[in-house]
Amino acid sequence: MQIRKLGLLAAGPLLGILIEDTHAETENPATLDDVIVEASREVGHGPVQGYRALRSASATRNDTALAEVPQSLSVVPAQVLQDLDSSRIERALDFAGGVARQNDFGGLTLYEYSVRGLTTSEFYRDGFSANRGYMNAPDAANLERVEVLKGPASSLYGRGDPGGTVNLVSKRPLPEAFARLDLSAGRWDRYRSTLDISTPLDDQGDMLLRTNLAIEDNDSFRDYRSGERQLFAPSFSWSLAPETRLLVQAEVVRNRQVFDRGVVAPGKRLGGVSRSDFFGEPGNGDIRNNNETIQAELEHDLNPDWTLRMASHYKQGRLNGYATEASSLAADDRTLNRELRYRDFDWQDAITQLELHGHAMTGRVEHQLLIGTEYERYAKDERLLRSQPISRIDIHDPVYGAPRVPFSTGPGGRSSDRRELVHGRALNLQDQMHLGERLFFLLGARYDHYRQRLDNEVNGSRARQTQEALTPRIGALYQLTPTVGVFANASRSFKPNAGADAGGDAFDPEEGIGYEAGLKLDLLDRRLGLTVAAFHLHKENVLTADPNDSAYSIAAGEVRSRGVDLQLSGQVTDALRVIGAYAYVEAEVVRDNTLARGSRLLNVPRHSGSLMGVYAFQGDLWRGLELGGAVNAVGQRSGEVSDGGFELPGYTTVDLLARYRFSEQLTIGLNLNNVFDRTYYERSYSAVWVMPGEPRNLTASLSWHLW
Repeated sequence: MQIRKLGLLAAGPLLGILIEDTHAETENPATLDDVIVEASREVGHGPVQGYRALRSASATRNDTALAEVPQSLSVVPAQVLQDLDSSRIERALDFAGGVARQNDFGGLTLYEYSVRGLTTSEFYRDGFSANRGYMNAPDAANLERVEVLKGPASSLYGRGDPGGTVNLVSKRPLPEAFARLDLSAGRWDRYRSTLDISTPLDDQGDMLLRTNLAIEDNDSFRDYRSGERQLFAPSFSWSLAPETRLLVQAEVVRNRQVFDRGVVAPGKRLGGVSRSDFFGEPGNGDIRNNNETIQAELEHDLNPDWTLRMASHYKQGRLNGYATEASSLAADDRTLNRELRYRDFDWQDAITQLELHGHAMTGRVEHQLLIGTEYERYAKDERLLRSQPISRIDIHDPVYGAPRVPFSTGPGGRSSDRRELVHGRALNLQDQMHLGERLFFLLGARYDHYRQRLDNEVNGSRARQTQEALTPRIGALYQLTPTVGVFANASRSFKPNAGADAGGDAFDPEEGIGYEAGLKLDLLDRRLGLTVAAFHLHKENVLTADPNDSAYSIAAGEVRSRGVDLQLSGQVTDALRVIGAYAYVEAEVVRDNTLARGSRLLNVPRHSGSLMGVYAFQGDLWRGLELGGAVNAVGQRSGEVSDGGFELPGYTTVDLLARYRFSEQLTIGLNLNNVFDRTYYERSYSAVWVMPGEPRNLTASLSWHLW
């Protein structure tokens, strides 16, 4: 943004008179040189200054001010993960409000999480589905921000759950030339290095290149668990003409890790074994998960009001390896039954989007329009071998090295060899309406056509389904005062159920609806932003046991979630930045053929909250020093999908951090996590799959701006 100050010329004669009266006679008025002031404007996909974002594209697929979006959207900038010295985006989600940790597939992926009490396996990257298959958990090294759109998002993104959707925003090339090297080392032989390099490729700055690299090698507080990860993520942008822009982004991840389901709870009581005990087989080796992603986006301004966007995204991956996993605990509460599993999965996902974005006026109403279409082809080949008979281990005196047992194969066995092919087509329509400066409306709808083929090569079954859905969305926001806005919205969700019932027929898709109302506030002279919302969500056609044959399922279950959540972020003073969240969630079963009405949903606490603050000293004596801390509190949760009464206890952890900037180039830091060494449990799938949280640990880091 450039502001050219020429107004002082008009004040020249008056200045001359004043000088003449007090000093010497002046023949001509004074003329000052032009002054040019440059400032950067935040964009919805770009970096965030501090902890508070003002714009986003996740809620509308347009770069929109958050104050104008009639829906809750939590934005957690990359700065939060940098301050925490964490590569796990789950740490960022702790500050989004109402996001709970679910199954992480033995530590390999962000397999599932829940928003506002309802579990989903969908998350997105730059508006593209990013979790088809078993993609590696996203690495913070290539992320600019983590955004959580609360409530159903099917009208924008297609199939999904009504609780909410996570969209990860990748780093893009920047016009500045820089190179930043980050090194960290911590307890349990954890070592991590990242390198972020950006450079223009021509004198005009039309071609820009940015590359992010990450290498991580770590053991764990969990016995025998270790892993390695390498990431290479280049991106390239090119302004082919003033009205035409090209962006190409790629990411390659190599990851290997010991598969780890966690500890067991004998008698459904936690604490009977150490949080470090490992109940697999160390000799199984690592699971390897390798992924490649590339996407390209071309934008062309047809005129000042209309822009055409075409984008394509392709990813592929393969996961393979052995793991011995707990299956049940014997009646003596110490003999653990286990089975050996071999996985060989591979998948490919191709998505193409074509969108027309534009502005139009009808009378005094301003419209920001989106017309889009999307095509997706997803293919997965999943081969899983499972052992029978089982192997056993004493949880109080584990002895490893059990001989490898044979796999169970054939139509009567427990192994599987499945091939899935999905074709999806969609049409998006959206209208963001501005009625003056205070009233904002949003209308949107998406039509999805979904076709799935699922072949089981073991038993010869062939399942086919075709589904269609229309998912509307409506919202309104009224700016009561310059600092207080009130909003409300309603929307629907749609997600096909995989598989078939006892008769071989495809299940009806899950359908959800969400209602939300709340406030958006600017506090402390607009330094602090706060969003508060109440919500009601309902989902039907949830799979439940077939009452005529419990070996099969039917789409007849219902669940419901109600509550309140909030998120705050901002710069309280020039020295203090903060981010925090709180959620009260009542998520329960409404109808099920196995669970009682009112049963709580898995891993969802009624109360959860977080708060993080960093103070940057301003005085000359301590300038360059930053001190901060974070508190994360999670309430009691249901530990398994049953009425058996297995509960995970609530917990509170405290983290501390310190940074000292020696110069513009060099900064060192310390992070002390779980300061009081609390024993806690992050997530659970059953009483034999419970993942404990990390004990107290210290990490030292160094950040060096090479240029």
